Amino acid sequence: MLLQQPDESPYDVNFQLFGFPIRIAWTFWLGAAVFGWSLVQFFDRMEGSPGRLPLLLLWALCMLFSILIHELGHAFAFRQFGVESSVVLYHFGGLAVPRTTNNYGGFASSFAPPRLSPAAELWIALAGPLAQLASAAVMVAVVKAMGYSVMAFALMPYPLSSIPGILEGNDFESVGLFALVTFYVWPSVIWAVLNLIPVFPLDGGRIMRSLVMMGGGQTDTWLWISMIVGGACTAYGFSSGNMFLGILFLSLAVGNYQMLQGPTRY
Repeated sequence: MLLQQPDESPYDVNFQLFGFPIRIAWTFWLGAAVFGWSLVQFFDRMEGSPGRLPLLLLWALCMLFSILIHELGHAFAFRQFGVESSVVLYHFGGLAVPRTTNNYGGFASSFAPPRLSPAAELWIALAGPLAQLASAAVMVAVVKAMGYSVMAFALMPYPLSSIPGILEGNDFESVGLFALVTFYVWPSVIWAVLNLIPVFPLDGGRIMRSLVMMGGGQTDTWLWISMIVGGACTAYGFSSGNMFLGILFLSLAVGNYQMLQGPTRY
């Protein structure tokens, strides 16, 4: 499938954090630049802009911290159930890779028999988006406490753009600070919400799978739900002109269909 852990390369960045091996694939920086270029250009047109290169670097760092927090949420949840894992950041986001199972986390593509209970799988899947949203909420709270508006929500679809009071407040005098808040809050919220859509193997798909299995449902049930929702998201993506969204969910829907037709399902 389209979404899978990239091979290691000499251009990757490797380090340890909280006992978890972290690998930042070189493709992560490429993906960050592509996804953030339009937003960087928007801020660069403002008076007082520090320039495209500093803005692009700021965007990439915000993406790095946001997605790393998401994957660390999965990794800490795995550890809670006695499973150690590593984190990989790459062009489609990130993966928390447990040492006893296959790829897991936001934008993973592997499909392996579960080694944990459905309840444990549910919590592990939920921990990533919750950690990411919590980090965004902290920044929003600080910005609002200082009397500023959080215009990042104006770039989000309804109903996120209509949260009461979120757009009220003073404007930032500094383009750099305005960009910092927007570059962190916008992808953190959008990434987490996107991952909560019930399409396997996104976090929302794993949550939905756990709920179906906990309710006594069969594999076919959650695969059909995932495939139908994936198809609907594909149609929305292409009809709204969002090619990335359309291609992403098309690949996921096709993958779910292949699993539904496969000889070995659980």
